[in-house]
Amino acid sequence: MEIQLQELIDQIKKDGVEAAETQAETILAAAKAEAEKIISGAKAEAEKLILDAKTENERTVKSGEDALRQAGRNLLISFRESVTKELKAILSENVSGIYSSEELAKIIVKAVDGWTSKPDAEEITVILNSEDLKKLEDTVLSGLKEKMQKGITLKANDNFDGGFRIAVNEGGAYYDYSKDAVTEMLADYLSPKIASLLREAE
Repeated sequence: MEIQLQELIDQIKKDGVEAAETQAETILAAAKAEAEKIISGAKAEAEKLILDAKTENERTVKSGEDALRQAGRNLLISFRESVTKELKAILSENVSGIYSSEELAKIIVKAVDGWTSKPDAEEITVILNSEDLKKLEDTVLSGLKEKMQKGITLKANDNFDGGFRIAVNEGGAYYDYSKDAVTEMLADYLSPKIASLLREAE
């Protein structure tokens, strides 16, 4: 009887230990799986954070580069505009200087000579502002004396500052040699050349 009781006790102990070991293994496996899941999640989150940070960094760098490029373009445009403005001011000053001297009378005579050589230019009118006409009348008249007998007239018009205009065939066509028109024409001619020089300097 004692032997059977001892065997029963031993069996209970054995079964209890085995059950405890099985339960411990189950708990350990679950804990291990949970730990692996947490580690995997943490790795994925870390990779996402790194990728997001890299993407944001690339976006910031690109945005900064774009801003620098735009600032450079704006600066270059502003500089070119400034150079063009300065060029026009210099040209205007030089044209004004020529047009305010006795050279204007010579220029007008040469221009009229050119127009009178055209067979289709029958009536030619030289238009100046009142002040220039008064100042240059004698010199221009003496230079155009013969041609004035062939239908060339002088006329005053105060709609422009300096220089002159030529009207052909009773105003059928106008050719503008006013200060502003000549300045603009010279600026249009020189601006591409200056722009080319600026590009070469970049």
